[in-house]
Amino acid sequence: QVQLMESGGGLVQAGESLRLSCVASGSISEIEGMGWYRQAPGEQRDLVASISNGGMINYSDSVKGRFSISEDNAKNTVYLQMNSLKPEDTAVYYCHADAGYGDWIGSEKVYYPYDDWGQGTQVTVSS
Repeated sequence: QVQLMESGGGLVQAGESLRLSCVASGSISEIEGMGWYRQAPGEQRDLVASISNGGMINYSDSVKGRFSISEDNAKNTVYLQMNSLKPEDTAVYYCHADAGYGDWIGSEKVYYPYDDWGQGTQVTVSS
C-alpha cells in the first residue's frame, strides 16, 4: 500500500498563495496517478486537481487558472500551488493516490485497484 502525508496548509488572506506538498511512501511503483481533493464542512469531498503517471492533468473549473499541480518524482512528492486564494477555497485538502497491483489467479493475472488518502491539511482563507 501507499502512505501519503500532506503539508503546507495554513491561514492566509484572500489573494495570497499557498503551496501544498504530498510525500508518498510505501509501494510507490503501484501508483498510477495522484490528485488533490478538498472537503468543506458539511460538503462532499471534491476533486481539485489530478495528474496521471503519463502527465495528463485535470483541474476543477473553480480552480482553473489559479491552482497548479506538479510532481517531483525524485522526491516522491506532488505539489499543489494555490494562487489568488478565495474564502470559498477554505477546506481540508487531501492528497489521493490511484494505485493497483496484479496477482496470479490460476493462469490469469488479475488486477487489483485500490486508492489511498492522506490525513488532510487545513487551508483557511480569510476575507
